[in-house]
Amino acid sequence: MQIPYELILGWRYTRAGRATRRNGFISFISGVSMLGIALGVAALIIVLSVMNGFQKEVADRMLSVVSHIDIFAPDGAAIPDVQRTMAEAKANPQVIGAAPFISTQALLARGGDMKGVVIRGIDPALEPQVIDLKGILKTGSLSKLVPGSFGIILGADLAQALGVQVGDPVTLLAPSGDVTPAGVVPRFKQMTVVGTFDSGHYEYDSTLAMIHMADAERIFRLDGPTGVQLRLEDLHDAPEVARQLASTLSGDLLIKDWTQDNKTWFSAVQVEKRMMFIILTLIVAVAAFNLVSTLVMSVTDKRADIAILRTLGASPPSIMGVFVVQGALSGIIGTLAGLLLGLLVAYNIDVIVPFIEHLLHTTFLPPDIYLISRMPSDPQRSDIIPIVIISLVLSFLATLYPSWRASRVNPAEALRYE
Repeated sequence: MQIPYELILGWRYTRAGRATRRNGFISFISGVSMLGIALGVAALIIVLSVMNGFQKEVADRMLSVVSHIDIFAPDGAAIPDVQRTMAEAKANPQVIGAAPFISTQALLARGGDMKGVVIRGIDPALEPQVIDLKGILKTGSLSKLVPGSFGIILGADLAQALGVQVGDPVTLLAPSGDVTPAGVVPRFKQMTVVGTFDSGHYEYDSTLAMIHMADAERIFRLDGPTGVQLRLEDLHDAPEVARQLASTLSGDLLIKDWTQDNKTWFSAVQVEKRMMFIILTLIVAVAAFNLVSTLVMSVTDKRADIAILRTLGASPPSIMGVFVVQGALSGIIGTLAGLLLGLLVAYNIDVIVPFIEHLLHTTFLPPDIYLISRMPSDPQRSDIIPIVIISLVLSFLATLYPSWRASRVNPAEALRYE
C-alpha cells in the first residue's frame, strides 16, 4: 500500500529540518505551539479532575448522613405497608440497601438553650445498609440506641450549641401536644445523649438528631415508619432510579433523591465547572491558533518547494492537503502529549502535592482551616473526551487558512528569484 505523498511531506515539514536558521526558527515556533496546546489540554484535565475530586469528597461526606433516595408518605403519615415498599424498591437492580425511618421536627432544650432540630427515627440494625454512620460517629455507637431507653445521637455542632456531652440529659418538645382545658400542651420527653457525629456539613451537624425508631413512634404517636431510605450501587444514578421507582412502587408515595435536597449546591458546582472549562478552553484556542502563524511562516519558507511540486503536477488541493497534514499533526502531537501529561498528574496528584509541600516546607490546605486538607482528584471520561475533541477541532480549523494560501501560490512568481 502506497502512502500518499501529502502525508509524507506533511510529516517531513512537521519535523521542520534545521538546515537553515530560518527553518530552525520555524521549528522552534512549531514546538512552542505544540507545547502550548499540550499545557492547555493538561491544565484542563487536571483542574476539572480536581474539581470532580472535591465534588466527590463533599458528596461522600454529605451522604454519610443522607441516603441516596427517600420514599415517604404524604403529610408525614406512616407508610401503609413498609415491608412491601422495601421489597418493591429492592426489586430494582440498582438498589443495594433499604431501611425504614421516621422523619419529623421538634425542639431540643438544655437549660436556657433551645434549638429546632430534625428528628430521625432509625433502626440501628438496618441503618448501616443505607448510611455509613460508623465513619462519622465521634463518640458513642448505634448500639446505644435501645428501644425504651430514649437515647439520642446529636450532631457535633448541635451538641456544642446546647453544651452537652455523652451522658447528659436533654429535653425533647414534640410539636403535637395534648389537648387540655387550658389549651394544647406540648409533650415533653427527657432524652439521654448517647453519642455525637461529625459529617463535616454544618447544615446536618447543627440540626440533625437521631433516636430509635420505636422511641420516635411512641413520642410522636405514629403507627409506623414514615419513610424508607435506599442506597444505590452508583449514587449518580439516583435521579434516574427515582424516576423508575415512581412507576413501579404501589401506593400514594413521594420519592426524593439526594440531589434534590442539595440542588443549589450542585447547580453552583456545575456552573463553576462550566466557567473553568470555558476559560481554560480559551488557553487551548490561543495555542491552537498559534499554529496559524507557524503555518504562514512555513508556507512562506516553502514557496519554492510548492512551486516545484506544482510544476511536477501536484494539484492545489494536494498542496493544501500537505499543509493541513502538517498543522493537524502538530495539533495531534500537542493534544496527545497534553492528554498523557494531564492524566499522569491527575492520577498521581496525591503524591505530587505532598512532595511539593515537603519541598517548599508549606501546606496548601491546612487541616486546621480546611475541612478537606488533601488534594483529591477524580478524572472522568465525560470531561476528558470533549477536551480532546475540542483541541483537535481547533487545531484543524487553524490549518485551513494557511493551507488555502499555500494552494494559491503562483509557481512562476515563486521561482522568479530562485
